[in-house]
Amino acid sequence: MTKRRYISQLGGNETVEDVFLASDKQLRPNRAGNLYLQVRLSDKSGSVTAMMWNANDKIYRRFENGDYVRIEGKSQVYNGALQLILRDIERVETEVDEGEFFAVSKHSVEELTDELRRFLESLEDPALRRLAVVFLQDERFVKQLQSAPAGVKLHHAYRGGLLEHIVNLLRVADRVAPLYESVDPDLLKMGVFLHDLGKIEELSFERDLAYSDRGQLVGHIVQGVQMLDRRIAEWESQSNESFPEELRMRLEHLIVSHHGTQEFGSPRVPMTPEAVALHFLDNLDAKLHAIEQVLASEVNPESAWTPYEASLGRKLFRGHSSGRNPIESS
Repeated sequence: MTKRRYISQLGGNETVEDVFLASDKQLRPNRAGNLYLQVRLSDKSGSVTAMMWNANDKIYRRFENGDYVRIEGKSQVYNGALQLILRDIERVETEVDEGEFFAVSKHSVEELTDELRRFLESLEDPALRRLAVVFLQDERFVKQLQSAPAGVKLHHAYRGGLLEHIVNLLRVADRVAPLYESVDPDLLKMGVFLHDLGKIEELSFERDLAYSDRGQLVGHIVQGVQMLDRRIAEWESQSNESFPEELRMRLEHLIVSHHGTQEFGSPRVPMTPEAVALHFLDNLDAKLHAIEQVLASEVNPESAWTPYEASLGRKLFRGHSSGRNPIESS
């Protein structure tokens, strides 16, 4: 049996005949009005866009999103990105090893969860510490957090990715906050915990990674504020007192401003020291993680430069170390 080549190992101009997880399928017209199939194919190493020219409704209905499909085709690099051009695609009717298709965090989610608890239990502000307890005492919420990705493509796009992103940000915030007198460390750390929790509801991740209907229509920022409101209501019910109103506003502001600008989806720009810090630290972690993913790609592995990466708006310099990946050689 031919050894499987994962998506992250594919280069340009290779014959590809293997099984992948299908998602986001679309039947689209080209400029001439002819239909073609576009689908996202995934394995545990990542995902790639695939297209079949001269497709039709019969081909489109051969499989559903979330099905395993066997494809025949060829890889190519177009505008700096790897894609597959398909000759054939069929639903797989036999059992597959699902471990080959679900990307997961390289870190133990149990250890990450323990570290998260330690950070939040060490908060000095009693209201924030009790609010964190309200979240973490919900076992269903914790299980969802342990499984959720932080995105569907480059940004920690694997199961456990959201938890990994939050814990890594907490590590950074724990070091950065003491350097600035204007930053409240407890408020910043709680903002780190809260800022992306809406992605638990925005994304679907039982099999393929995709946006839920509510996620498409509402988005994780609004969903995150709604989650916070529900937990504060629980806090008030358990405490028989009102949650501090200004503290509530500050927490809501951390969620709604963390994208930094309205252009990138923030209803408000950051207007507190903690919100400014959260935005830049969040962007730092997301961008450096994405850069690591691009550098680890084996598209043009002998080149000192990666292909142009649209999500980053640039090529990246690998160096002239005989094609060595700087991550692998470090």
